[in-house]
Amino acid sequence: MSRIKLVLGAIKITAAAVFVLGSNSVSYAKDKDCWAEFFQNSQYSGEHFRLEGPIQLDNLHSVQGKNWEKRIGSLKVGPKAKVTVFENINFKLTLKEMGKYPELLNALGLTEQDAKEDAELIFDENSVIHDLSDFNFRNKIRSLKIDCD
Repeated sequence: MSRIKLVLGAIKITAAAVFVLGSNSVSYAKDKDCWAEFFQNSQYSGEHFRLEGPIQLDNLHSVQGKNWEKRIGSLKVGPKAKVTVFENINFKLTLKEMGKYPELLNALGLTEQDAKEDAELIFDENSVIHDLSDFNFRNKIRSLKIDCD
């Protein structure tokens, strides 16, 4: 009898371990409210793609089988996402880095404000950007990040 109780006890422990492990794996699932949708043209028209976060794309050469580098004109951000878009691949902030050298900026006819504005844009949750031209960023995105709250 005690041998049967021992076997049944082992089955309960195994079942409990499977349940705990199963519930932990669910917590790692992506949040359905953390996403962004990117459109080729302004006003959310043309070809488009949707990404669930968190994600970092150091280039846009092959997003869902297509090259999206410098092809994004508008975007929508989900309720639990923050999107950062970059003008350069690998999240590089070229002009921002140049901002450390005011003489160089002046020689190029740029200001420190130009350097701050031209390298990246950050869009908070529920942002709807009808036209990236409003930010002087239409068809400039070459890398991006989606962070989840």
